[in-house]
Amino acid sequence: MAKIIGKALPNIPWEDKPADCKTPVWRYSGNPIIKKDAIPSSNSIFNSAAVAFNGKFAGVFRCDNKAVEMNIHAGFSDDGINWNIDHEPIQFQGDPYITKLQYRYDARVCEVEGKYYVVWCNGYHGPTIGLGYTEDFKTFHQLENCFLPYNRNGVLFPRRVNDHYLMLSRPSDTGHTSFGDIFISQSKDLVYWGKHRHVFGTAGGWQSTKVGAGPTPIETDEGWLMIYHGVITTCNGYVYRFGAALLDLDEPWKVITRGDWYLLGPETLYELAGDVPGVTFPCAALTDADTGRIAIYYGCADTVTGLCFTTVDEVLDYIKAHPMK
Repeated sequence: MAKIIGKALPNIPWEDKPADCKTPVWRYSGNPIIKKDAIPSSNSIFNSAAVAFNGKFAGVFRCDNKAVEMNIHAGFSDDGINWNIDHEPIQFQGDPYITKLQYRYDARVCEVEGKYYVVWCNGYHGPTIGLGYTEDFKTFHQLENCFLPYNRNGVLFPRRVNDHYLMLSRPSDTGHTSFGDIFISQSKDLVYWGKHRHVFGTAGGWQSTKVGAGPTPIETDEGWLMIYHGVITTCNGYVYRFGAALLDLDEPWKVITRGDWYLLGPETLYELAGDVPGVTFPCAALTDADTGRIAIYYGCADTVTGLCFTTVDEVLDYIKAHPMK
């Protein structure tokens, strides 16, 4: 059995696997957990991130308003399922040349060395990777943009590797991006990023158009478990599913195993119908090191937020049984 390296989380949101479920990931029966109009201004709330915080939970949520302007809001929850989201967007402190808002979306949140780092797609003469931090989810500080435009899907690792911070990303373009591979970059100070390495690119089927990192990588005794999204171009447009890969602990640009079969794709009405139909987009994963449980938060049809569950053994066994050739 595989072991998650990390903290126990006895109050992780959880629902047991249904007896008739034949897939490694199963949906929460109360989905979607966050409706599109959960705050007065919102047109949609999706592609958001949650973390354990002070015995409860906190997060950063993509809330597109009724002008369909993209921004991120803080939120809190007692149980990781029922959320109270701030009605006003996060106001970052920092250099006004950097904090000036064009747009912010698709945040990830990661605790590193006692601070909670927020990584998002930041509008700065085109999409790039914004980076900031908070200690209380009330005051947020913005650091320098990590890369030049154009880039998306920045995901920070939860600890340094060989004394370097690591970040996954997907270089892109100004539009919806009809291409994209996953790269990893290293930094000594969270300001200057280099030593870029290619992790992997597109493959066949469900991940044939582009791939991008999802939640914060999960450290296990077998390697870094990376949940990622893959996209296929169909006659009805892009379809987003998500799968998993196992990366080397010391050199995470080296792939140990990559699943050929996806873990979850759009099947239910709230995943198939919305502002962008046919999207399941993972952005956060809570883990319990004692039980191996994993709770995944994912955006549904770019409209609402869903929750699904799995275990480290379910995922690793599945991708090992169906490896990419």
